[in-house]
Amino acid sequence: MTELEKVSHETMKFMRGKYRLDEVPGKYYDIDCLKFRQGKKTILSINIHENHYDFQIIFGKAECAKFEAQRDEFPKEIQDLYDKERTLHDGKWMLIRVDNMAMLEVVKKLIMIKKKPNRKPFPKENAVHSGCGHRCDLCIHYEGMNDELRSEIEPRLTRVWGQEDWNMRCDGCLSDNCHCKDNPCDQKRCAAEKKIKNCRDCAEYPCINATVGDNTSMIHTNAYLADDITWAILPYVPMQYENV
Repeated sequence: MTELEKVSHETMKFMRGKYRLDEVPGKYYDIDCLKFRQGKKTILSINIHENHYDFQIIFGKAECAKFEAQRDEFPKEIQDLYDKERTLHDGKWMLIRVDNMAMLEVVKKLIMIKKKPNRKPFPKENAVHSGCGHRCDLCIHYEGMNDELRSEIEPRLTRVWGQEDWNMRCDGCLSDNCHCKDNPCDQKRCAAEKKIKNCRDCAEYPCINATVGDNTSMIHTNAYLADDITWAILPYVPMQYENV
């Protein structure tokens, strides 16, 4: 991945791993943007440019006080930006250019000031993982999933992935009854090409190749509800809940 692709992938992994938020596409003037929202409140807005992202964060009075209490923990670039930005009626607006992983790590700390993480991870007990780290036990195809949960998540999967047939069943990716045993998935093909048993044995793991659906694991312009992300996307992201 390029540095900007790493920023994109890590941003989505962080936001979804820490927060349960709706993802709403929009416009900042004529620039495409992605907003992370809780109800009508925007927690973070990302303006999408060809060679960088602008992360827009608005600090209210309480968040400003938290930042000022720990401002020495931030690089001078961020302190100067904070000081020069005007405080409007709804708070202090900060627009931060992000095109590398170092700056993304700084912005993560600002996001944590804006909002405490609110995602409750699934229990690890009885978890069934695939070779690439997906949660088989949270997958609609898993034979061991109860019918009530399956009926609840089926419409969510249809909204995200655009298909309606979810009847296939298997006992997990590492079982003899794996549905892609004879027709390997992209992750298994990648592992075979690298002559390793599974993704977890790879020096580059976890990576974008181990994640289902590039369009859902990078900064995007699609609309996703928070609960749809929980059930239709995150089970197919390597170790997503273990990193919360």
